[in-house]
Amino acid sequence: MQEDELLEHLRSLEMELHRFETRADPKRLAQLLPPDFVEFSRSGRRYSLCDVLAEFSAPGAVLERIHSERFELAEVGDGVALLTYLSAHEDAAGAHYRWSLRSSMWLKVGSGWQMRFHQGTPEDGGEIA
Repeated sequence: MQEDELLEHLRSLEMELHRFETRADPKRLAQLLPPDFVEFSRSGRRYSLCDVLAEFSAPGAVLERIHSERFELAEVGDGVALLTYLSAHEDAAGAHYRWSLRSSMWLKVGSGWQMRFHQGTPEDGGEIA
């Protein structure tokens, strides 16, 4: 797969993880996130796959709409890719708030890809040079 094709493929998987339907589907989450998945959230909390599944399936869970842009890809090894981008929460009127710098480490597993690690870092309003 060419780098531009890989960027588009991983971007689409990342954005799939932003959708309500995917977050509410434990089977799909388990396909995209391996058992040893780790996330460091923008608030500094550490999440495992079990934590993610529990949070997304909790009664009354509030899953915010996510806007994402400025995707970049670095292939760091054979079957290992680092995807970075900018994200924000999106309110009902389409306004963006709570901007974050995001990075995800994707690993090629069989014929597909899984996100092994994700980190969010607070960003100051989306104005990145």
